[in-house]
Amino acid sequence: MRKEEACDISLGEWVSNPDGPYYTNASCSTIQEHQNCMKFGRPDTGFLKWRWKPQGCDLPIFDPLQFLEIMSGKKMAFVGDSVSRNHMQSLICLLSTVEEAVDVSEIPYWSQFKRYEFRKYKLSIAIFWSPYLVRTSQEDPADKNSESRPFNLFLDEPDPKWTQEIPGFDYLIISAGHWFFRPTMFYIQGRLAGCLYCPQSNITHLTSYFSYRRAFRTAFRAIIQQANFTGITFLRSFAPSHFENGYWDKGGDCVRQRPYRAEETRLEGYNMEHYRIQLEELKIAQRMGRGRGLKFRMMDVTRAMLMRPDGHPSKYGHWPKPNVTLISDCVHWCLPGPVDSWNDFLIELLRREEELGRVQSI
Repeated sequence: MRKEEACDISLGEWVSNPDGPYYTNASCSTIQEHQNCMKFGRPDTGFLKWRWKPQGCDLPIFDPLQFLEIMSGKKMAFVGDSVSRNHMQSLICLLSTVEEAVDVSEIPYWSQFKRYEFRKYKLSIAIFWSPYLVRTSQEDPADKNSESRPFNLFLDEPDPKWTQEIPGFDYLIISAGHWFFRPTMFYIQGRLAGCLYCPQSNITHLTSYFSYRRAFRTAFRAIIQQANFTGITFLRSFAPSHFENGYWDKGGDCVRQRPYRAEETRLEGYNMEHYRIQLEELKIAQRMGRGRGLKFRMMDVTRAMLMRPDGHPSKYGHWPKPNVTLISDCVHWCLPGPVDSWNDFLIELLRREEELGRVQSI
């Protein structure tokens, strides 16, 4: 076993990296406006000069050429919400330093589903929008006030928009998180089982933990039961937000300009509970998947990202508007920015899978 394989890359510190970043907002065309922090005048650049250093080993900086060679002829899909899309966009930006991605999406502008090809390497990368992972509906979704309307979550029914698409993919990167804090109605076997942040007094009021656990359990079982999927699933762990001095809609912001040290913060509260739920449901999926020869792996970025309050767009995801108060974004990540490190994690996990496959074939 290699030293790196014995090393838990989820534990460590952020250390100085004067060579970063490895692309710019001018060199990558897949950066969405609300993550283009330098375009909108972010004055500090120190948040671009850090890399993740695990305890007891090193985590190499992402090598785009090596990634393309490892993934040559393969298909990778991201499943989740806009933070999942944020990760995929980071990967596209890094790979585009070697080969420009070709957008082969049915809709050319940014939509909920995107596909890219790196044709020299016959690599396909897709994103499937499914912020709850399970089937959802919403009353009057076209209404201008739809943001405040609750979603109906059918917690025992996987979302067919992604489960029907995954056959043929070699790797899935599945994640979900911040949408589970929105007003929601919970259904199990077609019957209303409870709600989160609903005004009705005659409905059982439950927490986000209830829906989070059941959504991941349903998603993992849908993968296991998909007869035509034989790939590897990576669960990308929960990435905490960093609102300070108020909730997201009450003036909260994230203005810090450097990472925390490990001793300056700790995983607790709802961040810890959601992370724990992911670990528990992943272990269940791993046991169930063995019978079909399916692999479920953890891409554990939670502690690393807990320490990066400096990496969010804050108010630099848009131009200021006179006499208009705009909400600061402390959920998504600037591009380039700390989210690029997720691809350091990803390529290391892919290297380990390659080496494990070679050992098993001997």
